[in-house]
Amino acid sequence: MAIETSYAKVDWKGGVLVEGTSRGFKVTMDEPVDEGGTDTAMNPVELLLCSLGGCMSIVASMFAPKFRVDLKGFSVELEGDLDPDGFMGKNPNVRKGFSEIRYKMNIVSDSPEENIIKLHKFIEEYCPVKDTLKGVPVTGTYIVKK
Repeated sequence: MAIETSYAKVDWKGGVLVEGTSRGFKVTMDEPVDEGGTDTAMNPVELLLCSLGGCMSIVASMFAPKFRVDLKGFSVELEGDLDPDGFMGKNPNVRKGFSEIRYKMNIVSDSPEENIIKLHKFIEEYCPVKDTLKGVPVTGTYIVKK
């Protein structure tokens, strides 16, 4: 199968407000007031948690029939630990991103437990966002426009 390349563009809107665009869809990101923002949107790490939960939810809905799970409801509760001293440069020994992410899938189904276990394991193994968080190389460059 051919590799699919996703594209996104993020524009700074002033302060710490930014707007991301992909395939014509937009998402705004901001920071809480005590971190210099206007608290009008999620911050990027909160959006990352939502991306992980969203991906798990989509995988669940797409593959529930394969595992004979009658999915009546599905949600994911996520939390991540981040020490701001890392990205603020206050402590070079502290990780800049999440040190840990935890989640709890809430599956509503009257299907047999063994089917639900198989679906759960599949989600954990095949969720693209979860796999990406294992450590994909991120590279880049920059240009200056005057």
